[in-house]
Amino acid sequence: MPPILGTWDVQLKTPIGTLSAVFVFTDDGGSGLAGSASTRAETVPLDAIVCDGPRVTWRQSVTRPMRLNLDFDVVVDGDALTGHSRAGRLPRSTVTGTRRRAGQAERPTRGG
Repeated sequence: MPPILGTWDVQLKTPIGTLSAVFVFTDDGGSGLAGSASTRAETVPLDAIVCDGPRVTWRQSVTRPMRLNLDFDVVVDGDALTGHSRAGRLPRSTVTGTRRRAGQAERPTRGG
Protein backbone atom coordinates (compact mmCIF):
# COMPACT_ATOMS: atom_id res chain seq x y z
CA MET A 1 0.00 0.00 0.00
CA PRO A 2 1.41 3.42 -0.93
CA PRO A 3 2.49 5.36 2.17
CA ILE A 4 0.77 8.57 0.96
CA LEU A 5 -2.79 7.22 1.16
CA GLY A 6 -5.05 9.23 3.45
CA THR A 7 -5.86 12.83 4.34
CA TRP A 8 -3.06 15.28 5.09
CA ASP A 9 -2.93 18.75 6.63
CA VAL A 10 -0.18 20.44 4.62
CA GLN A 11 1.63 23.77 4.92
CA LEU A 12 3.52 25.42 2.07
CA LYS A 13 6.00 28.11 3.06
CA THR A 14 5.99 30.46 0.07
CA PRO A 15 7.45 33.92 -0.61
CA ILE A 16 3.97 35.37 -0.02
CA GLY A 17 3.48 33.56 3.31
CA THR A 18 2.48 30.15 4.60
CA LEU A 19 -0.46 28.54 2.83
CA SER A 20 -2.44 25.66 4.31
CA ALA A 21 -4.26 22.99 2.34
CA VAL A 22 -5.88 19.61 2.87
CA PHE A 23 -4.58 16.91 0.52
CA VAL A 24 -6.46 13.63 0.02
CA PHE A 25 -4.77 10.66 -1.65
CA THR A 26 -6.75 7.55 -2.60
CA ASP A 27 -6.22 4.32 -4.52
CA ASP A 28 -8.43 4.70 -7.56
CA GLY A 29 -9.09 0.98 -7.91
CA GLY A 30 -6.04 -0.48 -9.57
CA SER A 31 -5.03 2.06 -12.21
CA GLY A 32 -3.02 4.20 -9.82
CA LEU A 33 -3.36 6.92 -7.25
CA ALA A 34 -5.85 9.78 -7.27
CA GLY A 35 -5.91 12.92 -5.19
CA SER A 36 -7.13 16.43 -4.55
CA ALA A 37 -5.96 19.54 -2.74
CA SER A 38 -8.39 21.91 -1.00
CA THR A 39 -8.07 25.40 0.42
CA ARG A 40 -10.81 27.82 1.40
CA ALA A 41 -10.57 29.23 -2.13
CA GLU A 42 -10.69 26.08 -4.28
CA THR A 43 -10.36 22.32 -4.64
CA VAL A 44 -8.16 21.02 -7.45
CA PRO A 45 -7.27 17.53 -8.71
CA LEU A 46 -3.74 16.15 -8.47
CA ASP A 47 -2.11 14.82 -11.64
CA ALA A 48 0.73 12.43 -12.42
CA ILE A 49 0.96 11.03 -8.88
CA VAL A 50 3.98 8.72 -8.65
CA CYS A 51 4.88 6.79 -5.52
CA ASP A 52 8.42 5.34 -5.45
CA GLY A 53 8.77 3.87 -1.96
CA PRO A 54 8.55 6.76 0.51
CA ARG A 55 9.06 9.39 -2.23
CA VAL A 56 5.93 10.81 -3.86
CA THR A 57 5.70 13.31 -6.70
CA TRP A 58 2.68 14.96 -8.33
CA ARG A 59 1.52 18.00 -10.27
CA GLN A 60 -1.38 20.35 -9.75
CA SER A 61 -2.68 23.62 -11.12
CA VAL A 62 -4.10 26.37 -8.91
CA THR A 63 -5.80 29.66 -9.69
CA ARG A 64 -5.53 31.28 -6.25
CA PRO A 65 -3.75 33.24 -4.94
CA MET A 66 -2.51 33.30 -8.56
CA ARG A 67 -2.59 30.96 -11.55
CA LEU A 68 0.32 28.51 -11.17
CA ASN A 69 1.32 25.00 -12.19
CA LEU A 70 3.01 23.32 -9.22
CA ASP A 71 5.31 20.29 -9.06
CA PHE A 72 5.57 18.55 -5.67
CA ASP A 73 8.31 16.21 -4.43
CA VAL A 74 7.88 14.87 -0.89
CA VAL A 75 9.03 12.00 1.31
CA VAL A 76 6.57 10.24 3.61
CA ASP A 77 7.85 9.07 7.01
CA GLY A 78 4.97 7.45 8.90
CA ASP A 79 2.40 10.19 9.56
CA ALA A 80 4.65 13.05 8.41
CA LEU A 81 5.71 14.32 5.02
CA THR A 82 8.41 16.80 4.06
CA GLY A 83 9.67 18.10 0.77
CA HIS A 84 9.16 20.97 -1.63
CA SER A 85 7.03 22.37 -4.40
CA ARG A 86 8.09 24.47 -7.34
CA ALA A 87 6.17 26.70 -9.73
CA GLY A 88 8.20 27.11 -12.90
CA ARG A 89 11.26 29.27 -12.30
CA LEU A 90 10.04 30.57 -8.95
CA PRO A 91 12.03 29.53 -5.85
CA ARG A 92 11.18 26.21 -4.23
CA SER A 93 8.67 26.29 -1.38
CA THR A 94 9.06 24.07 1.67
CA VAL A 95 6.22 21.59 2.17
CA THR A 96 5.40 19.87 5.48
CA GLY A 97 2.38 17.83 6.43
CA THR A 98 0.74 15.61 9.01
CA ARG A 99 -1.61 12.72 8.27
CA ARG A 100 -5.04 12.94 9.86
CA ARG A 101 -6.08 10.01 12.01
CA ALA A 102 -9.49 8.39 11.55
CA GLY A 103 -12.13 10.47 13.32
CA GLN A 104 -9.84 13.51 13.66
CA ALA A 105 -11.79 16.76 13.28
CA GLU A 106 -11.01 18.89 10.27
CA ARG A 107 -8.94 21.98 10.94
CA PRO A 108 -9.91 25.06 9.00
CA THR A 109 -7.53 25.89 6.18
CA ARG A 110 -6.01 29.33 5.78
CA GLY A 111 -4.69 31.08 2.76
CA GLY A 112 -5.05 30.06 -0.80
